[in-house]
Amino acid sequence: MINTRKISSVLSIGRYLTIAFSLFLITIGHTQKNDERPNIVFAFADDWGKYASCYATIKGNPEWQKIVKTPNIDRLAKEGILFNNAYVNAPSCTPSRSSILSGQYFYRTGLGSILLGAVWDSTIPTYPLLLEKNGYHIGYTYKVWSPGTPKNAGYGGDRTKYESGGNLFNRFSQNVNKFMDAGQSMNYSKQQLYDEVSANFLEFLNDNENEKPFCYWFGPTNTHRKWTAGSGKNLWGIDPDELKGKLPPFLPDVEIVREDFADYLGEVMAFDSGLGILIKTLEEKKLMDNTLIVISGDHGIPGFTNGKTNLYDFGTNVSLIAHWPSVIKPGRIVDDFVNLMDLGPTFLEVGNVDIPEVMTGKSLVSLFKSPKKKGFVEKNRNYVITGRERHVHSARTGYLPYPQRSIRTKDFLYIINFEPDRWPMGNSGISNLDFETLANNTTVAYPDFDASPTKAWLIINKELSGNQLFYNYAFGKRPKEELFVINSDPFQVNNVASMSKYGTIKKQLKEKLLSELKRTEDPRVTGNGKSFDNPPYTKTVDLPGWFIPQDEKL
Repeated sequence: MINTRKISSVLSIGRYLTIAFSLFLITIGHTQKNDERPNIVFAFADDWGKYASCYATIKGNPEWQKIVKTPNIDRLAKEGILFNNAYVNAPSCTPSRSSILSGQYFYRTGLGSILLGAVWDSTIPTYPLLLEKNGYHIGYTYKVWSPGTPKNAGYGGDRTKYESGGNLFNRFSQNVNKFMDAGQSMNYSKQQLYDEVSANFLEFLNDNENEKPFCYWFGPTNTHRKWTAGSGKNLWGIDPDELKGKLPPFLPDVEIVREDFADYLGEVMAFDSGLGILIKTLEEKKLMDNTLIVISGDHGIPGFTNGKTNLYDFGTNVSLIAHWPSVIKPGRIVDDFVNLMDLGPTFLEVGNVDIPEVMTGKSLVSLFKSPKKKGFVEKNRNYVITGRERHVHSARTGYLPYPQRSIRTKDFLYIINFEPDRWPMGNSGISNLDFETLANNTTVAYPDFDASPTKAWLIINKELSGNQLFYNYAFGKRPKEELFVINSDPFQVNNVASMSKYGTIKKQLKEKLLSELKRTEDPRVTGNGKSFDNPPYTKTVDLPGWFIPQDEKL
């Protein structure tokens, strides 16, 4: 005989469990959808230094800021905060990004401290994975952390990549020209790449089913070489002749160099256009008010003297803009010295996540919230420290680095070159090379200086009258100590380290620099100081024919 009372009891329990589980799901959904923590969008261009037209409004910035046009960056700067003294920790892609992801000085990230041969240490906490662990939807498009193994480590690798729309934007001028060569108009050709940016971002947003706060990294590499010669003028209307008399004193003011520089500025304008797509999407989805947008680049211009891989401002001083309508008052221009390693702690504080003690960066949120509109805001942010070790593995015999550290203040730049007998840009390489080879193959000569038309011109014309000085600026050896007076020498070409009148300030800067390096356990000044000169930091790298895929450019 069937026990109907028992069946009824079981059904009642089942209905209770079903209702309870449904309420649990509703509660979870309610909690997630009402998480009011801000979204974070980080637009981070490869090899983009301090080049944006918003900087033209600040006294002392070079004339080329008036030539490049970046309306989307300018808008966010006008509505938010513009940093005038933002510096990368290392002017080399992988260590610079290691520093940002970890919120630490680059030299604390193990094999993440070098470029070719880099290996990520998964025990190092990174801000994206900490945000994800604490309820954020995270993702990226294009480049985060590379070259290195595993690729884009610290951001979840392929698991958090959103590129269903493609990655043609990474070679902007080349692909626009391909479309145009096939008979398409310029506007149509550019639009194909803008649509790709939109598709990738929408893929990321649409994958956020539970409407969590999100953290997105937009990392195009188009501002990294190489780009199409003449594209600055042909695609963006930048006449190289506008740069006459406006190049820094360490570069020859010749047609090839001006065109090369103009083409780079064109790629900056392409990055700005891609940023505009993100802004439009956020506005259409009514997400702008609760989204922190931060814009920057991983170091200075590639393939030019004193740029990428150098500790002069041309290599380390970068753009930095933050836009957060609910927090940052509009129109602020801040002179505080900030290091991009400060971004990791910043994003964690914004996401209400505990900042690991191991992080040496200092959150910028207090600067965001400060009522002071301009100038120096926090008195302790009065210097930054930068450095480098190994860039291209084969640059020197024994796969050795070129170790440097520097301290930059408002008035001075002080640099220690720990091994002045080594060549800063690597060994000279093969002699009597032709222009095309030098312009397109990085490793054949001075491998820590990217192949470029500018590099080729400097080497081919080094014997011409007046050009030896430019050649030495680019490739010559450097003394153990360098000191530059910023007010009278903004481009840092007159080393006064040996002048007795600067003896006291040099001593003070050196002591301050070494004190911070020792406090933060830099292997270059702890123990015997030779860690970076030995394996595993000096291991070889198997790159047959010097081939690096487009999405793994240096």
